[in-house]
Amino acid sequence: MDMKVTKKLGLKERYNLMTRDLAWTPTYQSVKDAYPQVEYEGIKIHDWDKFEDPFRMTMDSYWKYQAEKERKLYAIIDAFTQNNGHLGVTDARYINTLKLFLTGITPNEYMAHRGFARMGREFPGAGPRVACLMQSLDEIRHAQTQIHSLSNYNKHYNGFQNWHHQHDRVWFLSVPKSFFDDALTSGPFEFMVAIGFAFEYVLTNLLFVPFISGAAYNGDMGAMAFGFSAQSDESRHMTLGLEIIKFILEQDPDNLALVQAWLDKWFWRGYRVLTLVAMMMDYMLPKRVMSWKEAWEIYAEQNGTALFNDLARYGIKVPKGWEQACKDKDHLSHQAWNVFYNYGAAAPFHTWAPSEKDMEWLSAKYPETFDKYYRPLWTHYNEQQAEGKRFYNGTLPMLCQVCQVPMFFTEPDDPTKIAYRESEYEGVKYHCCSDGCKHIFDSEPEKYVQGWLPVHQIYQGNCFPEDVDPTRPDFNPLAEVVRWYNIEWGRDNLDYADSEDKKNFETWRAQATGN
Repeated sequence: MDMKVTKKLGLKERYNLMTRDLAWTPTYQSVKDAYPQVEYEGIKIHDWDKFEDPFRMTMDSYWKYQAEKERKLYAIIDAFTQNNGHLGVTDARYINTLKLFLTGITPNEYMAHRGFARMGREFPGAGPRVACLMQSLDEIRHAQTQIHSLSNYNKHYNGFQNWHHQHDRVWFLSVPKSFFDDALTSGPFEFMVAIGFAFEYVLTNLLFVPFISGAAYNGDMGAMAFGFSAQSDESRHMTLGLEIIKFILEQDPDNLALVQAWLDKWFWRGYRVLTLVAMMMDYMLPKRVMSWKEAWEIYAEQNGTALFNDLARYGIKVPKGWEQACKDKDHLSHQAWNVFYNYGAAAPFHTWAPSEKDMEWLSAKYPETFDKYYRPLWTHYNEQQAEGKRFYNGTLPMLCQVCQVPMFFTEPDDPTKIAYRESEYEGVKYHCCSDGCKHIFDSEPEKYVQGWLPVHQIYQGNCFPEDVDPTRPDFNPLAEVVRWYNIEWGRDNLDYADSEDKKNFETWRAQATGN
């Protein structure tokens, strides 16, 4: 009996069969009606087939690779949990970095999932549609594995249980939330630049690499495992974002001005979100891998310069604000942690002033700025706390209308002077924290006047529980806002030194080690 020999398909042929050959041109409806957003922003695409996914991954291979990663990841997580791995971290200060990550980053993984699912519907081209579908699945997987990994800490420590509730309410969480709200309300091409560039390239390198290295350095194998499991996906995500940008630029010269404007905008928006990462690296990790300044020089200045050199052949220039961001590296983390120390009563994690040992490290890493500008501040706070006068700021700060970070950033060439910028729109004045945010506001004022700014909402009385009576003689607005946040006063917040987390951790570890 003769047997028919079937030639094995090559990678490119197989990829085309499983992606582009499954696409079709609609006939019952026009292409414009089927994909109404694709011309919304003015981007001109002449040939969607020119987009090349460098990974050429098909759905069957995707599930195979991801299933293998899941098997290894959950084996590590289960071992970490069963062996009380939480007692192996350096000390309970580290656990507050996980609370910051869970409330500030994990919900945005889910938002990215929603955004890329939408992009899989908006693009007429089969290549980017399939790539966006896989990234959408990656993003929801990241959210799920992060929640699962950190759920072990929820069994033992305060402040993990209300992360989703707090993401929509807590003052500083409006910073990452507004970033994704901004991206999701953009057109499809701007979304791809915003997330593919600002989130996957600018944010990912400066968040996942230092944070996950910090997790490993501080004995947290659970967080380390989900971080490295996600990082292999992130390499694809960064590549997709950059390939989309190059594809857009190659399709028509008229696209250059729009892409440059988006890179300017989203570099600055992503950089402002990194404020939270900067203070985490320098102040919240008990054992530090590197300083924020060192991380910026490696992952932003070196990598970013290489990226912009690569894009220069298309006419792309270094984004606006790049020079200021490079100047800010000596100041950003110190100024941010000072704000959180001040407003620790309204944060869903504990804060503290750095010890003398911490300040020696900071002095070594920031020899030109820390001792001159910031050591006197922390020395004063420590002296006040030693006298029983731990300072909490009872007022509310002015927020930037665009990035929604409190207005604490200083002028690029004068770290003793707060930067204030002002714009007027339809007779109303709006405040911004920098030239970068003011430029973004002035470009799209109709969008940013709609910002949900927590401080404004609190002063308008929109952030209190329903049973609150503001006319009561003992009415305490801060306590009621904290209750609306679902933060348990004294357990989830305030100073680390007197926290239940610290006392419980030390007691449990002493019992486990017999010391």
